[in-house]
Amino acid sequence: MQRVNPEGLYATVQAALPHLRPRGRIVVVSPPIYSRFFRGKTAYAMGKVGMSVLTKGLAMDFERQGLADMAITSLWPAVAIESAATEQFTRQNPSEAAELRKPTVFSHAILSILKAPPSLVNGQLLLDEDFLREHAGITDFSGYSVVPGSSPRRIMPAQLPDLTVAEQDDEGVRRDSNAKPKL
Repeated sequence: MQRVNPEGLYATVQAALPHLRPRGRIVVVSPPIYSRFFRGKTAYAMGKVGMSVLTKGLAMDFERQGLADMAITSLWPAVAIESAATEQFTRQNPSEAAELRKPTVFSHAILSILKAPPSLVNGQLLLDEDFLREHAGITDFSGYSVVPGSSPRRIMPAQLPDLTVAEQDDEGVRRDSNAKPKL
């Protein structure tokens, strides 16, 4: 998981960045960082949270470099989404499909992120439903339910922690680690 999730993302972003500058967008599938996410899935959470850390860090680098038209955003579902991963459960217990949304909710959120101003989404760890509600004006999510008439349970917290600190912009003395030392 560690090789695929954070290391794979890092390598992909490194390869893509030269082609994306100066006005590119990156959308990562990784969660907001909060304590309950770790429970019962430590190894998986380590990899996924590593991807979220890459989102936060690279966004700060875009800002530092004055790349106002670049943005990296992480997106995660607020409700479980129908996928190959959930199919194993619904095959055994078809009634569990009532707890799922169609994947189109996620694709609609991605499209909304891509249309948003970079400054609004850069470095954000977003939930699909919340972003669509707040920035795309969608308030009725019933059309995304896999089982018509069902109300899938939200699996993500309603309130997520703010990861910023008062000293957010204090970098101390900046040094170029690529510069050769003067002799």
